[in-house]
Amino acid sequence: MRIGLFFGSFNPIHIGHLIVANVMATTTDLEQVWFVVSPQNPFKKNKSLLHEFDRFDLVEKAIADNHRLKATDVEFSMPRPSFTIDTLVRLREKFPQHQFRLIIGEDNLAQFSNWKQHQQILGEFGLYVYPRPRSELSELRTHTNVRLVEAPLLDISATFIRARIKANRSIRYMVPEAVERLIELKKFYV
Repeated sequence: MRIGLFFGSFNPIHIGHLIVANVMATTTDLEQVWFVVSPQNPFKKNKSLLHEFDRFDLVEKAIADNHRLKATDVEFSMPRPSFTIDTLVRLREKFPQHQFRLIIGEDNLAQFSNWKQHQQILGEFGLYVYPRPRSELSELRTHTNVRLVEAPLLDISATFIRARIKANRSIRYMVPEAVERLIELKKFYV
């Protein structure tokens, strides 16, 4: 099976993430998209990062009704910070019957050469790239293992959503209802 891996902190998961994942799963040759919930991004230091198990639960709630989307906690048992190449290799070893592709936003493509073992990722896994607002053009756009995927240009952020929650404002329509209910119930981000 060809599987797209969508990495992120998903702090919290929102409709922008879900729309991109669904577009990848329904308009490309990817048969599934797996959300790789990252305990810690090596490029980000976030004091408002919800515990990884809680973020994983939010992702599972968000995708419960879509059999083409799945959540994985593979990075929870890996050294931190975890690097994408290490996770890709771990998943390939664990699931040799699958072919994995990396899903990234176009904003990350311009910085991709800074990633650990980026050439190995490009050569052995390949990239599926979705548009992001204010992205720098990258020469990697024309690389044979880079596939640009047409998707809505969304400018919604988890930072904005967390700020709304902290200010006691509505996040309706920004996250799935099940995610909103769990955030309210457990008083996340307040």
